[in-house]
Amino acid sequence: MPTGLVALALGGFGIGLTEFVIAGLLPQVGRSLAVSEAAAGWLISGYALTVAVGAIALTAATARLSRKPVLTGLVALFVLGNLLSALAPNYPVMLLGRIVAALCHGSFFGIGSLVARRLVPPERASRAVAVMFAGLTVANVLGVPFGALVGERWGWRATFWAITGIGVVAAVAIAALVPGWAGKAAGPTGALTGQLRAMRSRQVWLTLTATALGYGGMFGAFSYLAYTFTEVTGFSDTDVAWLLVVYGSGLVLGNLAGGRAADHNRDRTLIISLAALGATLALFGLLADSPAASVVLVFLTGVFGFAQVPGMITRVTDHAEGVPLAASANVSASNVGNALGAWLGGVAISAGLGYTAPLYVGAGIVAAALATMMWAASGRPEQVT
Repeated sequence: MPTGLVALALGGFGIGLTEFVIAGLLPQVGRSLAVSEAAAGWLISGYALTVAVGAIALTAATARLSRKPVLTGLVALFVLGNLLSALAPNYPVMLLGRIVAALCHGSFFGIGSLVARRLVPPERASRAVAVMFAGLTVANVLGVPFGALVGERWGWRATFWAITGIGVVAAVAIAALVPGWAGKAAGPTGALTGQLRAMRSRQVWLTLTATALGYGGMFGAFSYLAYTFTEVTGFSDTDVAWLLVVYGSGLVLGNLAGGRAADHNRDRTLIISLAALGATLALFGLLADSPAASVVLVFLTGVFGFAQVPGMITRVTDHAEGVPLAASANVSASNVGNALGAWLGGVAISAGLGYTAPLYVGAGIVAAALATMMWAASGRPEQVT
C-alpha cells in the first residue's frame, strides 16, 4: 500500500473525529459554555451545513493550485478550527471553531480522493478511495467513545487538543509521504469554467442524485436509531453506544468491500448495494422489536450503506473528466442527503407513525436512489475489468 494513502487516511481519521466526537460531548460543552441544548446542537448542524457549502467553495477557489499543497493547507485549516475549539472562552468562538474545521471537510475528501486514485493503477482506483475513506469510517466507530472517554477524564477541551495533535501529524505526513506528481492537476482543472463545463454531463448529475438519495435513506434512518432501539427494541440507553459501534464496524467493512467490488464492476456494485440497503432498512422496520435481528440489521445497514461510497466517487469523477469540483460536489450531495433524510424521518415521527417510520422512509428514499442509479447505468454500462 502506498504510504501516501496512509497519510490521506490519517487526515480522514482526524477530520472524521472532529465530525463525530462532538455528539458525546454536547452535555459537557453546553454546561461549560452556559448554552441551551438547542444552541449546543448547532455545533453539529452548523458543522454539517458548512461542509455542504465549503466543499464547493474551497474546491473552486483552489482550482488552479497543485493538489498536494492544497491538501496540506486544508489540514492546517482543520488544525486551526480545532485549536479554536480547544481554547474557546465562549460559545461564539466555539461555533466559529467548528465552522472553520468544517470548511476543509468536503474539499479534503473530494480532492484527496483524486490524489488517492493517482497513487495506484487505474484498476485499483475505487480501492484506493476506500482506503482513504477508511480513516473516516474508523473515526465513526471510535469518535463518540473516544470523545466521551477523554472528556470524562480530562475535560472536553482535552478532546479537541488531542484532535489538534492528530491534525498536525496528518499535515506533516501528507507533506512528507504524498508524492508531488500525484498532487498535480490533470484534465480541465485549471479554471472554474473548465470544471463547470465538465460537470454538464447527465451522468454526473445522475450520480450526484443517487449519492444524495442513498445517503439520505441511510442517515434518515440512522438519525433516529437511538429512539428505535430504546422505544421499540427495548434496549437500554447504555446499550446504544455499543450498538452504534456495531453500525460503525459495518461502515468500515462495507467501505473496503465496496471499493474492491467497484473495481471489478462499478455500476453492478452500486445497484446491488443500494438494493440491499433498501431491503435491509425495510426488514429492519419489520423486525425492530427483535433484539437479535436489530443487531444484525444495524450492522448490515452500515455495510450496504457505505459500500456505495468509493464507487460513487470514482464514477462521478470519471464522468466529469477528473475535475476536483465533481468529487467535492459528491461530498456536498451526501450532506444534503443527510439533512433531507433526517428531516423526512422527523416528519414521519411527528405525524405519529412511530419510531420505526424513519426506517421505512429511509427504504423509500433508497428505492429512489436505486431507480436513479439504474437509469444512469442504462445509459452507459460499465465493466471495469
